[in-house]
Amino acid sequence: MTAILGKNFIAGGRSASGSKTLQSLNASTGEELPYTFWQATPEEVEQACVAAVQASQIFRTTSAEKRAEFLDAVASEIDALGQDFVETVCAETALPSARIQGEQKRTTGQLRLFAQVLRRGDFYGARIDTAMPDRQPLPRPDLRQYKIGVGPVAVFGASNFPLAFSTAGGDTASAFAAGCPVVFKAHSGHMATSEFVANAISRAIEKVGLPVGVFSMIYGAGVGELLVKHPQIKAVGFTGSLKGGRALCDMAAARKEPIPVFAEMSSINPVIVLPRAAKARGAAIAAQVADSIVMGCGQFCTNPGLVIGLQSPEFAQLTAELAKAIEAKPAQTMLNAGTLRSYQNGSAHLKSTPGIEALVNGEEGAQAPAQLFAADQRLLIDGEEILQEEVFGPASIVVAVDSKASLTRALQAIQGQLTVTFIAEGDDLVEFAELIPLIETKAGRLLVNGYPTGVEVADSMVHGGPYPATSDSRGTSVGTLSIDRWLRPVCYQNFPDEALPDPIKRANPLGIKRLVNGQLTSEQA
Repeated sequence: MTAILGKNFIAGGRSASGSKTLQSLNASTGEELPYTFWQATPEEVEQACVAAVQASQIFRTTSAEKRAEFLDAVASEIDALGQDFVETVCAETALPSARIQGEQKRTTGQLRLFAQVLRRGDFYGARIDTAMPDRQPLPRPDLRQYKIGVGPVAVFGASNFPLAFSTAGGDTASAFAAGCPVVFKAHSGHMATSEFVANAISRAIEKVGLPVGVFSMIYGAGVGELLVKHPQIKAVGFTGSLKGGRALCDMAAARKEPIPVFAEMSSINPVIVLPRAAKARGAAIAAQVADSIVMGCGQFCTNPGLVIGLQSPEFAQLTAELAKAIEAKPAQTMLNAGTLRSYQNGSAHLKSTPGIEALVNGEEGAQAPAQLFAADQRLLIDGEEILQEEVFGPASIVVAVDSKASLTRALQAIQGQLTVTFIAEGDDLVEFAELIPLIETKAGRLLVNGYPTGVEVADSMVHGGPYPATSDSRGTSVGTLSIDRWLRPVCYQNFPDEALPDPIKRANPLGIKRLVNGQLTSEQA
């Protein structure tokens, strides 16, 4: 068993100068695990941030190939983590070993994907407008633009993905790819897990020969505020609750130098069952939706929390089949006691609201029961908050609307989402075609005949959306476009070639595609 020290990772060293400690817990039993962690002091947060800014200039100007080698090295170190690692993650999260092993592969896969991004060079966004000295009435100067890292980034670990959205998860991987040092705030629900991965990152830093300030990790409650408010932090990545994400956004905006917060926060991910699909395969849809609702105990940010259809005998039968399928699902252990309490409180709120009926009312206990509710369409059409609030867990709400016009009004009333799904036959999408541009304004990802609980890590993926799904709908936290959150453009005007960065030198030494005088080319410019 790898020793868990419980000390903060501060620029290549381990530090425990404070007196407050935190205990790792077994998520299934609530019992204390034999791992104690020291909460970071303000001085340790300061040291981590100072080390990050000291490393920033070197790391930002490190070649893309060197950063790619680093990401590959981190991936290899995480791949090498063995059974003791998997057992620790399972104990801290109550997630099964198969899920953890799959998430381990996803984490290393996205690290290697960003290494590919660095090697192909399109992230630079190189644009060149060559000089036009004879242009009338005024000559044009030589203009060359590319993107650079914004500087040190604070990343907050997510509770529901202890690997893929945590220490070396998508936010950290994309920030590293952009050349930004990371100060990581470990989630209190899986601190030992985070230590395993932080050690892997530290070994990769040493192996590749990067400055130690490229990565630090701190533990504790309340230290996140110190991190976000630190003047050397230039951006923030967060996955979690609406309350937590909004608090970070407000802190960042109130700084003397406001900084961007890219927070993934709250989504109910509506599934719209269109009439021909309900008639053609209602029983199959009910079974598939039920599986999606309870997958991972409903602890996915893309969990379908709302199922909408037009009133009809077929949709009524589908709802009955869905209730039957949900009722047959066993209760599951949630990530931690706090998550279970939140689920119980959210369910109780639904049960006590006029216009909402419990179709499957699971008994409360140490595990989370799957639950299904039905709501009056007026609650949705009127934009009532109760239907817009995410209940994080294996629960969903069915709404039957009385007409096509009511469906349109209901969808106009929903807030920003990560996903919206259409379950449809071909003619459904023709008849309801006007809903597609409407949903474009509501969600980051639109699905047809699939279910949102599954996010592919790819160049084209968008895992984002309008508020409150995220704090900034212009970005994504999954997929290679997520690197853009940590980059900013810089323009060089009339610079001599020898003083230009490689991506925009005239000879194009990197051999990358560049936009030159409006044409995409890899030629000299």
